[in-house]
Amino acid sequence: MDEENVMKAFVLRSYGSPDVLELTDIDKPVPGDDEVLVRVRATSVQPYDWHLMRGEPRIARLMGGGPGLRKPKINILGADIAGQVEAVGKDVTEFRPGDEVFAMPKQGGFAKYACVRESELAPKPKNLSFEQAAAVPMAAGTALLGLRDGGRIQPGQRVLINGASGGVGTFAVQIAKAFGAEVTGVCSTRNADLVRSLGADEVIDYTKEDFTRHGQRYDVLLDIAGSRPGSACRRVMTPKGIYVAVGGPGSRWLQPVGHVFSALAMSPFVSQSVVIADVVRCVKNRQNLRTLTDFIEDGRVTPVIDRCYPFEEIPAAIGYVEEGHVPGKVVIAV
Repeated sequence: MDEENVMKAFVLRSYGSPDVLELTDIDKPVPGDDEVLVRVRATSVQPYDWHLMRGEPRIARLMGGGPGLRKPKINILGADIAGQVEAVGKDVTEFRPGDEVFAMPKQGGFAKYACVRESELAPKPKNLSFEQAAAVPMAAGTALLGLRDGGRIQPGQRVLINGASGGVGTFAVQIAKAFGAEVTGVCSTRNADLVRSLGADEVIDYTKEDFTRHGQRYDVLLDIAGSRPGSACRRVMTPKGIYVAVGGPGSRWLQPVGHVFSALAMSPFVSQSVVIADVVRCVKNRQNLRTLTDFIEDGRVTPVIDRCYPFEEIPAAIGYVEEGHVPGKVVIAV
């Protein structure tokens, strides 16, 4: 095998625990006409990865997209990358070898190289390391679309973020503040100081208080944790408030899809709007990455990184994320 044309990658051949990921040599990808080959310097781990790894929720196997019915359709996980351009296709005009970039490809982060369409790639924020940049695309993109596009956030509005200390939540607190909102974050006792440090005006400790009985009313409720029924969340929303569902508690068969479906089912019967944040679409528009870069380079948004693992320990990193309650992001130095 020609060493110049092979690379190391963690390959997923069957569903299961992190142990099913096989570190092996595979062919280095070749960029298409409109693609860029990126040498991956860092990637990140998120619930999206372990859901695909386990093929759960199982209802997703019937819905197309990532999971296959009996075996994975996506064989190399890792939906966030930051790195350097190695080669470009003949139709690529904006990038050249050596450029520092970041992106959210459909797959490929858990490998030494990944191909990305030029339309889905953006220059890496100048003030971030590769590890910090790899924490951004999916989590920050989801927060951006949930608040800006789903919640139609406006300056001066009251915004509640349920799940404010996780990967999406830590970005959501900062992005909401960047839009001029008054932000309340819901998290556990141990993460309260972190959420305050990100700019939250108020923090509700869910171990001591039920935020749906807090008495305050919110214009936008970004529900990442999915810890309370949508009917209960209505109590803390203004009459024209917008409820944005991002995720929910996990189970083998249905959740978090079930939580999202229940939110949609509520929509026709209430005055408030119910919106589902589209995780997959969050950074398909390169302009979203550029918007995030503007927030990052002017200091309004900073990635929160809990742990950084070496490339060889990706299975351990996924196992840690799968345990839940990770403050911020877990990244991989490739």
